[in-house]
Amino acid sequence: MKLAVAFLSLLVFPLMCGGNPDTTEYTTEVMEEAAPAMIDDKAVSGNFEAQTEQKIIKESNLRYETQDLEATYQQIISSAKKNKAYVQSDTEGKDYNSLYRTITIRIPNANFDTFLADVGKGVAYFDRKEISAKDVTAEFIDIEARLKAKKTLEERYLQLLTKATKVSEILEIEKELSTIREEIEAKEGQLKYLQNRVSLSTVTIEFYKKVANEDNATVSYGTKMWNAIKSGWNGISSFFIGLLHIWPFILILVAVILFIRKKLSKKNV
Repeated sequence: MKLAVAFLSLLVFPLMCGGNPDTTEYTTEVMEEAAPAMIDDKAVSGNFEAQTEQKIIKESNLRYETQDLEATYQQIISSAKKNKAYVQSDTEGKDYNSLYRTITIRIPNANFDTFLADVGKGVAYFDRKEISAKDVTAEFIDIEARLKAKKTLEERYLQLLTKATKVSEILEIEKELSTIREEIEAKEGQLKYLQNRVSLSTVTIEFYKKVANEDNATVSYGTKMWNAIKSGWNGISSFFIGLLHIWPFILILVAVILFIRKKLSKKNV
């Protein structure tokens, strides 16, 4: 009880600083009413642990080779529809020697295992197969309990606001209410995000097909000679173009050399 009262006294401390008798009266009232509520939240939190179902975040990361990219894609989409999932992202491209496609699926938690089994049909082996299950029940319960405590405190301040008569009291209470409301919204956002991660599992699938590297294709001898001639001509062209860029420096260098030679010629005479 003492800890709860001390916690509430810190929250309403700005109202006590003014030293106004009326403000102190309201502050005491909030402390007396809110303190039992804070204690009750501890009991409620304990009940949550017994009543709240387990919250598990499931994720999987798969990578494997296929001989038909389109057929594999259709298989994944068909399985996703059957398991009430949806495609969050779809990327395709080309590496050095392969064509690939990466799909991220969000799927209801209950259908997670069934979807993985469907996707794995026909796969000889996985280059990568990662499956994780993170228990966030305790975190879920903690956020819910803290959110309930903030809402209870907000109600107490709203009651106090209806009894305030002075402008200074009203401003102080509204300031505290604004802070509490921001904290409530932040907790609600965390709870919503966590619930989304729990209700919808994430599966990332990368499948690829190996292709011949065009750079390794056989090139005829005549083609190699022509490429060498073009390369040599391009090199000469680049050289002269480079000289054009530095012609002022070349003129200065020639002038310096001529000046030095002239000086040396005079000394020899």
